[in-house]
Amino acid sequence: MDLPFLAKTPLFHGLTDQDLKELLHCVNAHERQYHRDEIIYHSGMAVDEIGLVETGSVNMVANFYWGTSSIFSHITRGMIFAENYAAIPGKELLYDIVASEDSLILFLSMDKLLSICASGCPRHNQMIHNLIQISAMNNLTLSSRMMHTAPKTIRARLLSYLSELSMTNGPCFTIPFSRQQLADYLGVDRSALSAEMSRMQKEGLITYHKNDICLSESGVLP
Repeated sequence: MDLPFLAKTPLFHGLTDQDLKELLHCVNAHERQYHRDEIIYHSGMAVDEIGLVETGSVNMVANFYWGTSSIFSHITRGMIFAENYAAIPGKELLYDIVASEDSLILFLSMDKLLSICASGCPRHNQMIHNLIQISAMNNLTLSSRMMHTAPKTIRARLLSYLSELSMTNGPCFTIPFSRQQLADYLGVDRSALSAEMSRMQKEGLITYHKNDICLSESGVLP
């Protein structure tokens, strides 16, 4: 396990490499490699472990009765997933958790994580504090997705999403989704999304090549 990297992740923030060695053993930590598009957790499963992305990234994918699907969250390197479900014994997942690229996942027992050591060691308390902060941030992320899918038009949804990315990355950035994944995330048709992006580029609102995109300074109403 890459202890220096793990020490920099939000879950283990404030802990030393030595702290991690002891804690990882305490929470039954173990790693597993996944290939792109491989399902990590299936919808309907009850899980008792959370996952931390060491390399790669994963998507939360909701599959609907008629065969369509929608990505509603993208988990990048250093972030965790399934913490809300693992915290509720027997609670079944409502979505698949899928590797969006080749990924190495570190699994941790939620029961062990939430069980404070008999000595009440501060490093375990720190990890629980970090977990609460992460859960709050993830709730905000889901709220952002709801904001992006609220507008009726594809352009308005796209502008909402691109505006959020620009706030943290500046006017030029890389979209962390394939075109199909972005369409699923925004709840729109892929062809219609590509056509709208092409129109926006012709109008001088954006420039893009594959997933690299820059926003112009020109304002536009959806």
